Formats: sequence, structure tokens, C-alpha cells
Amino acid sequence: MKDDIALNINPLVSYLKKPKNEFTKADIIKFIEEKEIKMLAFRYVAGDGKLKSLNFVITNREHLEQILSCGERVDGSNIFPAFMHAGSSDLYVIPRFNTAFMDPFSEIPTISFLCSYFNKDGQPMENSPEYILKKAVASFKKVTNMSFQAMGELEYYVIGEKEDLFLIPDQKGYHESAPFAKFEHFRTECMYQIAKTGGLIKYGHSEVGNFTLGDYIYEQNEIEFLVTDVQEAADQLVIAKWIIRGLAYQYGLNVTFAPKITAGKAGSGLHIHTRIVKDGVNQMVEKGKLNSIAKTAIAGYMTCASSLTAFGNMNPTSYFRLVPHQEAPTSICWGDRNRSVLVRVPLGWTTENDMVAEANPLEKPTDDDHSQKQTVEFRCPDGSADIYLLLAGLVIAARHGFEMQGALDYASKTYVDVNIHKAENKEKLMTLNQLPGSCWESANELSAHRDIFEKHGVFNAEMIDDMIKYLKSFNDKNIREEVAKDPDKMMEMVNAYFHCG
Repeated sequence: MKDDIALNINPLVSYLKKPKNEFTKADIIKFIEEKEIKMLAFRYVAGDGKLKSLNFVITNREHLEQILSCGERVDGSNIFPAFMHAGSSDLYVIPRFNTAFMDPFSEIPTISFLCSYFNKDGQPMENSPEYILKKAVASFKKVTNMSFQAMGELEYYVIGEKEDLFLIPDQKGYHESAPFAKFEHFRTECMYQIAKTGGLIKYGHSEVGNFTLGDYIYEQNEIEFLVTDVQEAADQLVIAKWIIRGLAYQYGLNVTFAPKITAGKAGSGLHIHTRIVKDGVNQMVEKGKLNSIAKTAIAGYMTCASSLTAFGNMNPTSYFRLVPHQEAPTSICWGDRNRSVLVRVPLGWTTENDMVAEANPLEKPTDDDHSQKQTVEFRCPDGSADIYLLLAGLVIAARHGFEMQGALDYASKTYVDVNIHKAENKEKLMTLNQLPGSCWESANELSAHRDIFEKHGVFNAEMIDDMIKYLKSFNDKNIREEVAKDPDKMMEMVNAYFHCG
């Protein structure tokens, strides 16, 4: 633990000499006084998936105590217009001390917090996405006596002025280095600032997508996180998107997490890796292979996949990414190391061979067990997702696997070991259910599965009704036919949802 703190670049962790999940109000006040912090910022996710802000100037100790002890009031009808009304809409926003971080953009020393919402009675707001995730986690623990972990692969395009030197061939940018990759420095600065807020980053790299259009170059990048508690994973992704956008503005660049920004080019996803643990031990692997626990959870993902798009693919452009031959899933199936499937089992360091000793003759072979790193990857979500609701949905889907009859049989039925998009595999493709092709279809699937999400009181009926209404408001039932007749319609939608989520 001491080594972890010594290497941690979050200023609060290194100064207070404790992990952030142990921060107390007294710790925060101590840091503020000794480091002469002048301002606080409350940040909270609204119905549009973006962080909102409330800023405070610290004028005296009593004022500081009041801010941290009471939180503040906000107008819920503007934050959640879909289900809160002006007649009775006040909410409390209460800081969560374990999310405290130094604001990377403010010239005035400022500490920011993520906040939770509470209603007039001082109870957690039932329809708050962050609280829904908390309830989902509790229900999973109750049913399985295990804990759910996750991490995200955050893909995005960086857009800057075109240069004529060291250009990458179209759609050939995967893991490219500077000077061919133009925005590597920007990506590494983003990673550094995210880590300073407490984000657990695995790595970053350029992605396949790259093209030029007019005077601009569009370069796809990815930042991937480490697996952690699912609630912390959600917080990290929300903060990361905020930092990437803020730094882009400072650099004079544009960024978009939109799922599809032009036809024929790689779309951007938000793949989610999941892991089930007990007492800190990965429960999904035995003797180097996925076990029945993993397959039971996968069966839940397969069952709920079509309705999970309601939380992970939340505008019409999402469904231009979910097409064959674009390394994006369309069929509800799973497989090992297979990028044509919805749920992929990536390499998991389950081999018995010590690869480090093989590559480095001076190292002695060990029998260390690295199977803890094994995850399964859910590949259809994208940057339009409500991150808290998406992760809550995945937790519920995994829980459903443990509650359904015949889970292992269904997992076996939906397993594939071929590229499902190749012509010779058409017969297998015909046996598989397909993901929705529009927000309208996604809403219908959510309606069909609503009992699963409402079970154990995780989602309430009002929230599901509001989500169905929201998705159907796009009126995109026949969107593919409409775009085929009028190709300009796709770019109209791209422009409308360019800064989604």
C-alpha cells in the first residue's frame, strides 16, 4: 500500500498518504488549509451524460465546513428535464470525498468533487443514474455473493489542421507513432491529467481510424483503463471525457466521442470489460479457461444484449456504427479473441509459459498466476452512452445470468468460433438474434426486458418509461431506408450529435 501511494500522482493521495477511498471531510479540510486551496467545484452528471459544475470561493473555515457538510441545492428540472418538472424539482448535490481531485484547468487552486443527488427528504434520488448503478451493484452482491468490476476502452477522434508531412494511409492508424500520428502528445497529456484525478489508466494508443477531410485531419485515439470497482470505473470515464474535451479546447483542437462521424470510416466505441471477483480473486477462470461463472454471466449478457443498447447506444448515429465488416458487432453471440462477436474473450495471460523469461534471458522463470487479468469484453456501446446506466445495465444482465434457467446451455448456443460476417458462415448467422438497428427498436427491446431491469428495485417503472419515450423521440424506425434515399441525412444527424455523451 505504501508503494502504491508513493507512485500515485494524485496530489491529494501523495500529500495525505492514504488511498482516495479513505478520504474524510477532515482530510479534505486539512489539504485545503495547508495547500491554500482557494476554490471548490461540485461536478455532477446530468441527463445528457455531461458533467455540470457549481463553483465556490472559500471565504472562511465556517463557510468551507458548511459547503462540505451540507452540499448545495440545484434545479433538477434543468438537470433531468426528461423526468423532473419545474413544480417540484429542487435537489441536493452532496460531494463524495473519495472523488476529490485538483482541477487541471483552473489557474486558481481548486478542488473538484463528483456529487450524488438527494431528494427533499434527504434520500438518494431514485432515478439518478449514479444511484441506479449503486442499487445494481447491491443486487448483484445479494444474488451472487460476488462483486462486479469493469473498465472502459474510450475511443475518440481528434480533429486538427491538416499537415502534409508523414501522413498515414487511410484507415491504417492502429498503434501508429509520431510523427505519423499527429496527436500522440495530446493523448499522453490527457492520460497524465486523468491519472492525476485518480483515473487508473492501462495504456493509450492511436486507433485504426484516420482520414483527411478538407483542411482537417481526423485521427482516432483510445485510452484504456484498468479494471476496478464498477462504480469507480464509471466515475473515471465521466471525468476522462471531461478532461479530454477541456484539454482539446486548450490545444485548439476538436474531439468527438460520437459513434460514427462519416460513412466508410471506423466508428468509435466504448467497449466495456467486466470481471467478477470474490475476496479480491477473479472468479471467472479455472486452469486457464473460462469457467461456469463466466459463462453464466455471458448468458445474461446474451439475453439482455438487445435492451442494453438502450443505455449504451443512445442516438441514431450509434446504429451506423453497428454494421458488418467494421469490427463492430451486429449479431448476439460471443467467442474467444473474435472481433466479429458482441462479447469477446480477449487474451488473458492464462498461459503457463513465462513469456518475460523467454524474452529476457537474465530473468528466472516464475510460476506467478496472472489469470486475475482475464476479462470479458462487451463491444457494442459507444460514446453516446449514459455511462452509469450502461454499467448498471451490464451488472443487471450478469445478475440475470445467475437467475435464469439454462444459462450454460444458452451460453453454449450463442458461442461462435468463426468470423460471423464471412459468407461461408451465413448458416450460423441465421441462427443468431441481431442487435437493434435503431433507437426505436432499442426502445422496444427495453420494453420487452423491463422486468429484468426493474427486478430488485434497481430501475423503477418511471425511469424505464422515460427512457423508452426518449429513444422513440428520435423517430428513427426507418432510418436506414431514409439515409439510402437521402445520403445527406446521415451527416445532418452526425452534426446534431457530434458532442454526444
